[in-house]
Amino acid sequence: MDKPALRSLLRERRALITPESHGLSRPTRQGRRAPGLSQAQIDQILHRAPDTYGRLESGRYPNPPADLLQDVARLLGMNEQEWIALWRYCLGQDPPFPLHSQSGEEIPGVWQEAVDGIGHMAYVNDRSWNLLAHNQRWTEMFPGGRVPQNTMRWMALDPAARETLTDWEHSWAPLVLPQLRAALAADPTDETLAQIEKEVLEDPLASGIYNRASSYLHLDGDERPLNHAAQGPGWVTMCAAQPMAAPGARMIILVFHAGEKRRHTRAPMLRARLQ
Repeated sequence: MDKPALRSLLRERRALITPESHGLSRPTRQGRRAPGLSQAQIDQILHRAPDTYGRLESGRYPNPPADLLQDVARLLGMNEQEWIALWRYCLGQDPPFPLHSQSGEEIPGVWQEAVDGIGHMAYVNDRSWNLLAHNQRWTEMFPGGRVPQNTMRWMALDPAARETLTDWEHSWAPLVLPQLRAALAADPTDETLAQIEKEVLEDPLASGIYNRASSYLHLDGDERPLNHAAQGPGWVTMCAAQPMAAPGARMIILVFHAGEKRRHTRAPMLRARLQ
């Protein structure tokens, strides 16, 4: 537990919440000049025992339960990055779920400008693989420029994808479908992914691969065969990243090399040069 960082985070957020916004009055007793909600008022609003929040803020609450952290974070108006910081300062780990239900479904609009500035094919999808942003180079990969609305549904089920994703049955599906299983295991309430799974199980070829899916989830640095609509057959290497404010969302950059033959050498790992 990082007590100083935890105390600083909670005090800063608490100071921004006025008692009046929750129908409470500001304490007027002598010596109480700190802005925002008092510790006792937070216990009152959250229907917690006296000094519950005080113990949390001061670092006297070992292993606070997830529901308390969630209630406090929502009351204090935390964003996803602050939610992650709260868990790390309290428990030394990342939270098992996002703070807000819409998290992972939207990203700042500047991401479109950022993706447009990438020289390779690039796109961003939300936590359900719905497309959020993409650049023109990625559009050119598809016959007729027909970009899919949901990249998981396209990769798993679209007959056209099985032409674009070379050797789909062996080089793509066994690596794509475990990602669907893992995402549903993490959030069984995701209606979009549940519907895709239903369609996968109804597909004669995809269902067999899905039921045999291994635990393979690695994506970053993978090289796979691809039939580019404009440049023909080749190999694509994927680089994966996550927007910090959108848990579960992904930015994928695809580095394409035309040619039937796979590159024989893997790109070297990058390591900081410390002096």
